Amino acid sequence: MALPFFNKKNAPKDETGTIVLPEQLPQHVGFIMDGNGRWATKRGMPRKFGHREGAKNFKDLSLYCRDIGLRNASFYVFSTENWKRPQDEVNAIMDLFWDYLCEADQYLERRVRMIFVGDRSRLQDRLQKRMEELEHDSRDFEKMNLILAINYGGRDEIKHAAQEIAKEVQAGKLAPEAITEQTISEHLYTAGLPDVDLLIRPSGELRLSNYLIWQCAYAEYYFTNVLWPDFNRNELNKALADYAQRGRRFGGI
Repeated sequence: MALPFFNKKNAPKDETGTIVLPEQLPQHVGFIMDGNGRWATKRGMPRKFGHREGAKNFKDLSLYCRDIGLRNASFYVFSTENWKRPQDEVNAIMDLFWDYLCEADQYLERRVRMIFVGDRSRLQDRLQKRMEELEHDSRDFEKMNLILAINYGGRDEIKHAAQEIAKEVQAGKLAPEAITEQTISEHLYTAGLPDVDLLIRPSGELRLSNYLIWQCAYAEYYFTNVLWPDFNRNELNKALADYAQRGRRFGGI
């Protein structure tokens, strides 16, 4: 069914100009925003400048996702492993994230629901508070779900889900034999959201890097050598057009 704001002007197109129709769009696109540091290094600049350019690109693409009719877009902002990076780089990323949160009212104006997934306990109090405010204020919006993974790890998420399920079993609320895949899905950070249909990773790396590993079980993958700061709207259109040509079988024939 065509979305109410779909039209030929804002529809994504492939390199030949062929329009990707609403029914051809994935329900959930996941982005691994990789290559910021290398982008800066290639230009003789500190890595934090790459993160700054990557943040600018994220802001533009996340709004573009809404405008072309994507229903769910998730972005890997900061992993549980990223704390191992130099402290000044971690600080730069967290400062950029704070600046982004302070400017996020533009998403609310566009009726985008904001969802944050990951372990928030290690984040600064000001970040946690602002994230809670944005989630609360956008909870009823339906134009698009914007999912931001911050201090997130796929294995950590599954561990957390297993612990929550174990508590229910211990309390006698759930029988072990009653645990299903759906039970696990309902205890993930992404509970209530659809699985990933298309996973996009720029930078030339060919791995998942612990991102939404449960939710990507049947995802289509799109890899490109383009670094994240250069992965613009045209590059996303190429990925969507490529996805539209694929036949998904989910284990069937």
